[in-house]
Amino acid sequence: MYDLGVVKTAIDRPDAESITALSQFGTATIHEAMGRVGLMRPYMRPVYQGAKLCGPAVTVLLQPSDNWMLHVAAEQLQAGDVVVAACTTESDAGFFGELLATSFRARGGVGLVIDGGVRDVSELEAMDFPVFAKTIHARGTVKETLGSVNVPVNCANATVHPGDVVVGDADGVVVVPRDRVAAVADASQARETKEAGVRERLAAGELGLDVYGMRDKLAAKGLEYQD
Repeated sequence: MYDLGVVKTAIDRPDAESITALSQFGTATIHEAMGRVGLMRPYMRPVYQGAKLCGPAVTVLLQPSDNWMLHVAAEQLQAGDVVVAACTTESDAGFFGELLATSFRARGGVGLVIDGGVRDVSELEAMDFPVFAKTIHARGTVKETLGSVNVPVNCANATVHPGDVVVGDADGVVVVPRDRVAAVADASQARETKEAGVRERLAAGELGLDVYGMRDKLAAKGLEYQD
């Protein structure tokens, strides 16, 4: 059951240093370092090439084809925040465009993740305001029905609580619980360091079969080499 007609004005955000540390890593690295969890559905894509974002979530629950609560959410933004918007039921209308992006940026917002449609993509790219969305659609919206701001939402199959950190890049969007941001940043750095060593060995001509110790397992599974 959805919590409707609520705006929670006080949310906990991770410290800025932890967010900055996490922002150095890609979504694939973070997902793996976190235990292969946290990814949104693969249809969530950047609406223009090169878009990236990382920041604590101000969450929004929308009604179908109604963007009223995005305007309400703008008031709750602090510097560095990312708006994460879900809908009470599937809707691909163009909830967001250039004007709301202008408003979000003026309030300190640094991006949007929305399980719905957006429009004004050329203008968003010119502004370099990163948006990750389910689809691009010019269909307009109304402002009639209450949703909520800063409540837990399910966005593209990922649960997002206010203050969780969302990271988006060319590989998709991943959600890091706010109380795990520092630990996941450390685990991501450890993974990157390990991969750097693997990369050197592969570049030198070693096979993944040997680097990852795969041969014994393949033999145990019955793999045979034949002349």
